[in-house]
Amino acid sequence: MTADLEFLSMLARRAGAAILEVYETAFEVGKKADHSPLTLADTRSHNVICQGLQAQFPDIPVLSEEGKSIPHAVRRDWERFWLVDPLDGTKEFVKRNGEFTVNIALIQDRQPILGVIYIPVEDRLYLADTRQACWELSKDGEQRLHIHPPLPSNRIRVARSRSHPSPDLEALLGRLPDHETISRGSAAKFCAVAAGQAEFYPRLGPTWEWDTAAGQAIVMAAGGVVVDLEGDALSYNKEDLLNGPFLVAPSVSWLKQVGVLRNSRR
Repeated sequence: MTADLEFLSMLARRAGAAILEVYETAFEVGKKADHSPLTLADTRSHNVICQGLQAQFPDIPVLSEEGKSIPHAVRRDWERFWLVDPLDGTKEFVKRNGEFTVNIALIQDRQPILGVIYIPVEDRLYLADTRQACWELSKDGEQRLHIHPPLPSNRIRVARSRSHPSPDLEALLGRLPDHETISRGSAAKFCAVAAGQAEFYPRLGPTWEWDTAAGQAIVMAAGGVVVDLEGDALSYNKEDLLNGPFLVAPSVSWLKQVGVLRNSRR
């Protein structure tokens, strides 16, 4: 594991501790401009991460969900930058179900090359260097993750959002062979695929770049793919930071086999 990943692990844990301090109180819930929830935990985690990154890597800019107002004219020439979601799954945080994460990714040439997802309630870390490997760290120890394509005879396990239902998703699931669904909040769905708890995570509703970057790094480093409905990898630092629909799976060939890409033939 690289020194950069060790630093990011420490930073994610510090942010997680700040989140849990708020989680254990009778916190207030505000609203962002898009009417999504905002809590003191979002702000505290943002401050911990951004201050830490700027101190450790002063030459690499930071784009965070809670500081997302940087115009494209400023960031369009960034070759490398940190992309941060200080508290992914604020709805799950508010529901107090524990399924929220801290997401930190390093983007280079529009692709994530480092990724960290931390689940504070479980003290569980997922770390990725797409040029090396993916690891899971928990109270049970450390293990290296590698995605294995399911056997054709196996029932497909599909990770789906706990808080974002979608009619389009129901239609897509109806095209799959025999399958079962598991619900997860936040970026933990990417981790479920990387850790072999699910084979497939389709997301057809809107997400932001900071929602997916760390998860994409983790899945890619574990040997999987995060692609759009044409089979192309998601890219980052777009003028519009919204993502289109995407699919998380063991491989593009597997997605073709189950017939969910737009150019698939059953």
